[in-house]
Amino acid sequence: MATEELTIRYPANLERAVHLTKTEMEQHLRLMAALKMFELGKISSGVAAELAGMSRVEFFEACGRYRVSLFNYPDEEVATELESELDALDKTVGQ
Repeated sequence: MATEELTIRYPANLERAVHLTKTEMEQHLRLMAALKMFELGKISSGVAAELAGMSRVEFFEACGRYRVSLFNYPDEEVATELESELDALDKTVGQ
């Protein structure tokens, strides 16, 4: 897949403050961006994994470590989906 490059500015002492090398900090920032954009529903898990530089399985494991839900449904959407599924189940069982 084609890639683009993004340059960001940060304070000169940030690497030392977060106890990471420049390479480690870049990887961490990519993961954090991927997790947050996935959590907000802006990107799919596949795109997020690619942004983070890992497989989808590794990204899902990172979601668990950082407590990011794999299911990005708004509360009202979950309730609607559950009601719909329960109605369908009732119709199936009632036959």
